Amino acid sequence: MSKNKLARFAEMASYDHVIEAPYHQIQNQDHGLKGNWAKSFFKNENPLILELGCGKGEYTVSLAEHFPDKNFVGVDIKGARMWKGSKQAHEKGLKNVGFLRTNIEIINKFFAEEEVSEIWLTFPDPQMKKARKRLTATNFLEMYRKFLVENGIIHLKTDSNFQYLYTSEMVKENKLKILANTDDLHNSPILNKVLSIQTFYEKQWRDRGINIKYLSFELDRNEPLREPDVEIEKDKYRSFGRTARE
Repeated sequence: MSKNKLARFAEMASYDHVIEAPYHQIQNQDHGLKGNWAKSFFKNENPLILELGCGKGEYTVSLAEHFPDKNFVGVDIKGARMWKGSKQAHEKGLKNVGFLRTNIEIINKFFAEEEVSEIWLTFPDPQMKKARKRLTATNFLEMYRKFLVENGIIHLKTDSNFQYLYTSEMVKENKLKILANTDDLHNSPILNKVLSIQTFYEKQWRDRGINIKYLSFELDRNEPLREPDVEIEKDKYRSFGRTARE
């Protein structure tokens, strides 16, 4: 590991608003903050919102700035990336933002029933060959159900047409309530200050002429979820290392 990465990890370890607990540390036990984020971490009763796969954390920080009456936690396993957002939050003195470095596959070990109001999924890997690894796959949604409030909101922002169409079909198959939906966000009437926030990756895709897609829907806690039985065309540009236009 480079000296730069080691320095960033050391800096993050000094921040009170950063929790580091990857899979090998948690294993089969729940984290002590599960059910206690309001009381022990944020020390208020404001709604809690997650950004899963937060990358550099710019969206988490921007959301916290836009909504001082809500709490935000950015989640990712890549600590070297997360360092940027955690440092920004520290320098800005934001008290309603935290970062959790862990594997999303064990996210239910950190949050209790009805502890989370909304989830943001910003530019997740579409995992075109592995359905169970998609962050909008039904196995993940079933896990989110365990800690989301009734009819909690899922926000998906993506460059991937495959991810967008797959999630749209999953929502349709399970008759989930759609709140907003567009395959061209920046030319859509639903664009607002929050949706205008651009991450590092979003700027990359837009510079390459790729439309940004956005879909938000409510996740109820009723019937078991079903995977859509459809064939979806894969994103051609990803076979070029995510560097070429379609």
